[in-house]
Amino acid sequence: MAVRGRRSKVLPSELNKVCPERGDDPATHSRTMSDFEVVPNLQQSSSSVSRSRRKAHFPGGSNEKENLISWIPENIRKKECTYFVESSQTSDSGRVVCECGYLREQHLEDASKPPIFLGKEWDASRHIQEMPTDAFGDIHFTGLGQKMGKYVRVSSDTPPRVIFHLMTQHWGLDPPNLLISVTGGAKNFIMKPRLKNIFRQGLVKVAQTTGAWIITGGSHAGVMKQVGEAVRDFMLSCGHKDSEIVTIGIATWGTVYNRDSLICPMGGFPAEYVLDEENQGSLSCLDSNHSHFILVDDGTHGRYGVEIPLRTRLEKFISEQTKVKGGVAIKIPIVCVVLEGGPGTLDTIYNAITNGTPCVIVEGSGRVADVIAQVASLPVPKITIALIQKKLSVYFHDTYEHFTEGKLVEWTKKIQDIVRNRQLLTIFREGKYGQQDVDVAILQALLKASQNQDHFGRENWDHQLKLAVAWNRVDIARSEIFTDDHEWKPTDLHPVMAAALISNKPEFVKLFLEQGVRLKEFVTWDTLVYLYDNMAPSCLFHSKLQKVLLEEREHTAGSKMPRVQLHHVSQVLRELLGSSTQHLYPKPKHTERPRLSIPVPHIKLNVQGSSLRSLYKRSAGRAAFTTDPVRDLLIWAVVQNRQELAEIIWAQSQDSMAAALACSKILKELAKEEEDTDTTDAMLALAEQYEQKAIGVFTDCYRKDEERAQKLLTRVSEAWGKTTCLQLALEAKNMNFVSHGGVQAFLTKVWWGKMCVDNGLLRVIACVLFFPLLFTSLITFRDKRLQPMGCLTRLRAFFTAPVVIFLMNILSYFTFLLLFAYVLMVDFQSSPSWREYLIYFWLFSLVCEEIRQLLYDPDGLGVVKMASLYFKDFWNKLDVCAILVFITGLTCRLIPSTLYPGRIILSLAFTIFCLRLMHIFTVSRTLGPKIIIVKRMLKDVFFFLFLLAVWVVSFGVAKQAILIHNEERVEWLFRGVVYHSYLTIFGQIPSYIDGVNFNIDQCSPNGTDPYKPKCPETNEDNKKPIFPEWLTVILLCLYLLFTNILLLNLLIAMFNYTFQQVQEHTDQIWKFQRHDLIEEYHGRPPAPPPLILLNHLQLLLRRGLLRRPATRHKQLKEKLEKNEEAALLSWEMYLKESYLQHQQCQEEQNAEKKIQGIAQRIDVLAELLDLERVKRTGLLEQRLVSLEEQVHQNAQALRWIMLALQGSGFSSGEDMPPVGSSKALEMKELDLEEKLEESQPSYHVLARNLLYPGSHTLRFPVPDEKVPWEVDFPLYAPPTYSADHKDMAVQDPFSPSLESLLKINYNTMDGLIDRQSFHGLYAVQDGLPLNPMGRTGLQGRGRLHCFGPNHALHPVVTRWRRNLDGSIIRKSLKKMLEVLVAQYPLSDVWALPGGSLEPGETLPLKLKWILRREFWPQFQNLLKQGTEIHKGYLDDPRNTDNAWVETVAVSVHFDSQNDVEMKRLNSFLQGCDPELCIRWQVLDKRIPLHTNHKELLHKVSTLLGAYY
Repeated sequence: MAVRGRRSKVLPSELNKVCPERGDDPATHSRTMSDFEVVPNLQQSSSSVSRSRRKAHFPGGSNEKENLISWIPENIRKKECTYFVESSQTSDSGRVVCECGYLREQHLEDASKPPIFLGKEWDASRHIQEMPTDAFGDIHFTGLGQKMGKYVRVSSDTPPRVIFHLMTQHWGLDPPNLLISVTGGAKNFIMKPRLKNIFRQGLVKVAQTTGAWIITGGSHAGVMKQVGEAVRDFMLSCGHKDSEIVTIGIATWGTVYNRDSLICPMGGFPAEYVLDEENQGSLSCLDSNHSHFILVDDGTHGRYGVEIPLRTRLEKFISEQTKVKGGVAIKIPIVCVVLEGGPGTLDTIYNAITNGTPCVIVEGSGRVADVIAQVASLPVPKITIALIQKKLSVYFHDTYEHFTEGKLVEWTKKIQDIVRNRQLLTIFREGKYGQQDVDVAILQALLKASQNQDHFGRENWDHQLKLAVAWNRVDIARSEIFTDDHEWKPTDLHPVMAAALISNKPEFVKLFLEQGVRLKEFVTWDTLVYLYDNMAPSCLFHSKLQKVLLEEREHTAGSKMPRVQLHHVSQVLRELLGSSTQHLYPKPKHTERPRLSIPVPHIKLNVQGSSLRSLYKRSAGRAAFTTDPVRDLLIWAVVQNRQELAEIIWAQSQDSMAAALACSKILKELAKEEEDTDTTDAMLALAEQYEQKAIGVFTDCYRKDEERAQKLLTRVSEAWGKTTCLQLALEAKNMNFVSHGGVQAFLTKVWWGKMCVDNGLLRVIACVLFFPLLFTSLITFRDKRLQPMGCLTRLRAFFTAPVVIFLMNILSYFTFLLLFAYVLMVDFQSSPSWREYLIYFWLFSLVCEEIRQLLYDPDGLGVVKMASLYFKDFWNKLDVCAILVFITGLTCRLIPSTLYPGRIILSLAFTIFCLRLMHIFTVSRTLGPKIIIVKRMLKDVFFFLFLLAVWVVSFGVAKQAILIHNEERVEWLFRGVVYHSYLTIFGQIPSYIDGVNFNIDQCSPNGTDPYKPKCPETNEDNKKPIFPEWLTVILLCLYLLFTNILLLNLLIAMFNYTFQQVQEHTDQIWKFQRHDLIEEYHGRPPAPPPLILLNHLQLLLRRGLLRRPATRHKQLKEKLEKNEEAALLSWEMYLKESYLQHQQCQEEQNAEKKIQGIAQRIDVLAELLDLERVKRTGLLEQRLVSLEEQVHQNAQALRWIMLALQGSGFSSGEDMPPVGSSKALEMKELDLEEKLEESQPSYHVLARNLLYPGSHTLRFPVPDEKVPWEVDFPLYAPPTYSADHKDMAVQDPFSPSLESLLKINYNTMDGLIDRQSFHGLYAVQDGLPLNPMGRTGLQGRGRLHCFGPNHALHPVVTRWRRNLDGSIIRKSLKKMLEVLVAQYPLSDVWALPGGSLEPGETLPLKLKWILRREFWPQFQNLLKQGTEIHKGYLDDPRNTDNAWVETVAVSVHFDSQNDVEMKRLNSFLQGCDPELCIRWQVLDKRIPLHTNHKELLHKVSTLLGAYY
């Protein structure tokens, strides 16, 4: 027996304000504000705490642990018995125990003192008190692989919100998307191995895919053990913590074995728990595979079932919470899964069905589950006491004798009520759903229940879709939601589409696109702002966006952070896409803002406080601002690195090649700034994929039509910032794309201008040197107009070709260098010669050309941006450096005193000009890549010098300090430390370092000779060196070892790696870098320097005087006409679809895919064979049962024959037993019952609900067959209940006595009270009237104000539902109605505007609440003109055996929309209570009204021939 902790004096503190106690009484209505107080906390936890969801079972830090230790005792209680009363029963060891079940020493110290005011008898309500809990923390199951969990001991009266707050805020659990309550047998039961595997796999799958919580009893037995083992097997097969399943065990504290190890007033971190099944006796051990335990304490020991009420309240509370995830706000759905079970399980199922919780019954698991499964398909009248008795004898054969007649009646009533709600009941049969389909059965049960729930109009389907999105089960959405039963409008899916995008559910996005969602209608200004506003905070793009907002706030000097707008997004995107693009989203003016034109979908989805529905509440008639919605969504997905989502959206794009290249550029730029290595690799891999997509589309286009494909390269894309595909590829450095054969063919065509590309280079050089050759057939042109020999345009076409401009500039540059060298070496006079002036003039033309390149801005980027682009080019930097050095040298040269330094500087300038020649080699396929190698090797050398400097300086300083004393000359210090050490690497070792070759004549003893180094330390006598030669030699050897051997070989290895890396991609590098050369000479003036000044003069005249803007040559950037562009994009989109189909075929032909397909087919075949075996086995079992029954009947017949013979004669035929099969007899009986079913009266149902509304009173169970008073029911002993209505002036006696009852006059007018029934005279027994519809299970008048009939009035006010143009809306060819409904305070359902009539009144009080006083007489006239649709008994939950409701329902219909009375009615509608709601609602069978009110609406729709 467990030993509880002892506390001497513990005063229960008040509950913390965070978790008030009000609102948990079952009588308290669910709409009180207390039920929603936890929602803000829930949202906070899902954003912060849930990110670290269950990092470990130990609190993440000391602060969290301290908070938990202080919070739990203040808010959570346990229960202790405070008075020891000896019980007649003893403990397992034979010791005396208290009535609570605990030993004397397990009570508090003062519990055994003589009673003063406690009384002599033990009473749980007085003798059990609450005090702060002493058991909570981390539970560690010893010897079971270090399994850890959370646990807490709570009072049975703990408010559910406190426990939910603990789980979400302190335990760090993310609120679930689904709550699975598993109930059933608490003892180990035998389950078929196949069914066990199906159940385990299906349960874990639904929990893992939907993010569900599983709630069980928590003990290591029965169904709880099955659930724990299922979770354990999944965790072992999965292996990573992210997929951990939350399994919560709610057990009774008094039945937990070894619970004394869990008691720790300051919290157990961890508490060691031993699972000992052998010695547990009548108690139970906790299951080690559960992750959390809530141990419910009522102060008793050894009593099972204590946790059931708290578990029910907690599950109901959780199911009422709103879970916000991924843009979808849903109330957390709950489902009950039942395996086996006994009487407690039946109560659990009944309570679940009563509360509207769907249940999944696993047939074949035994006992209660099989009883319900066997009768679930039968009509309710056929579920009789005899049938239930027969089923119990089969499935409860061991304990059948314990079932009393009263228990049989109670079970029959509960099973009837369970089966009556078929929409909440799902029977899982092994052969019906197939293997591993328990998860589908569970989700289908929820959807089936949702389909039958009462919702306004389309909200029911929306609710189902929200559930499917929250679960991320697109298979359920396809099979259960998008069916022929409901026609979805594309605009209805817009909010859920946004939610699927935000929560990154690509399969749902694909499904919605298949269902007709048009992105042009979906993507609007507000939608995009909303999407960017709800980006993941961990996204790099989000942080860049926040920086832009912060800069704007600082710029505007505002205190509040501005909201995200699309011009902020555009600013970040331009940084990523490069300067070649313009802003994608213009900054809107304050007076104008694009709006959207989308109808209002009636669905509420909340994300981070903003309403998604509000996005679609905009004025109609305003066009969307964007030209390419696919581009907008693609960018949004790509910047978040959402691969699958981006791929689906890219497949919808029209400008697919530009989109792919832009995505590649964005991803590469983001990867440069991303700190996480894995994310960087994923971004780069995705960028490469998009480059391959662009290559694939361009390849198909190029194969179809070369000219149109090349147009795609240079077409100006308005959607992507007026850039081209070629520019995007160059910005992203997509070498594979640029080196594509089609791109290179285009570049070659541009390089040769209007000439044919097959002209030899030698022929071109010949024509450059002697241009009259152009008028021969030596050079050919592509344009036929240029073919005539005497055409002067041939001359222009030839000299404007980039290849010719390049050759002439090379010739000019070589001439400049030769002349420059001649001047420097031969003709450099004190006064410049004409040759030197020519060099200056030549340089001036080069400077003008560089200025032209700097200011050339055909795209309107601005001077600053052009300058940054200009200086990004290495060769431009070299040009500027050479020019600046030349100008410096020229300045010095013109000053006589600095003539020689000027010549030196000019010589350096010549060197830099010669280095500029390397740029010319980029045209060569062989030498071009080598220049790249040299550049990269220079980077290697730069970093290598840091390593080398460490060794050089360390050796140099040590050598200098050892050899020479106090060298004060800085230049000789530098030589000794750096220069000599550096030369030593190359073998120039100082002769004096080892003292052998020391010569004092080669140095200066005092350091006075400026041309000699200072001598090392020497002996004053013989002038021999005295420094330690052995040390300097060792240092020299080590220095040479590390520098010559290690570092230099490292440098060689680095060079080799760089060379190999570039050599592998030589062809790609050359093809990529030749574009820069081609573009440079394509836009360069045709004349070479210095004649280029003539072109500069022409440009100056055009730009300065004529004000003509700079234009780009159409060959590299061409803006097409709209019709031509649309045709080109359509052609590209067609070929993109062809490319995607080809890719899909290739994937299907992949060997790995084929193997997977074959494996799946084999699995399906094995499953079908297995199912066939199960079916054959089941058929065989049925035949055996039938055979057994026939043998039993034959045995009875033979026994009858023997008894008849013994009686010396045959008995009458009436006594003869049936000889045929009982199965056949049952079928005959069923057929007879089906024929009589229509003639059977319909009994009241609501009036027999076991729990009477507004009280804790339970009715006596009355099965259908025992309802009529004429049927004998000896067991019938209903309780009596009559409520005291203090607010009613007229009511019958609260505690009826015979004297007071005799004063009541039934079946007549009793003063102001009308006690006459619409059904005629009713019987009166013992002074009490009898309900004319039969037994209800409760005596008294209940909550009604008088015995006998309580009259009511229910007006049904309707009008036709109309469109905006006034036409009546039809459905299924029938007109649709709208009905006036009201929602009264403290009620969560809608009702007709009527109710009970007060004595002497003509209008109900509830109706008066709605209408103004001055309209009451007119409404009475409307009622007189209306049509009476019902007059009589109303099946009301408040009815009893002696009091019932009878109503008159009157239909008041307004046929015309211009009806004056209807308009007056609308104007006189009011609400005397702020919580009173009134509305016109569409009338259909799912309208959320009371069940008895819906029957009235059905009659009205039938009367008017309207849709229902």
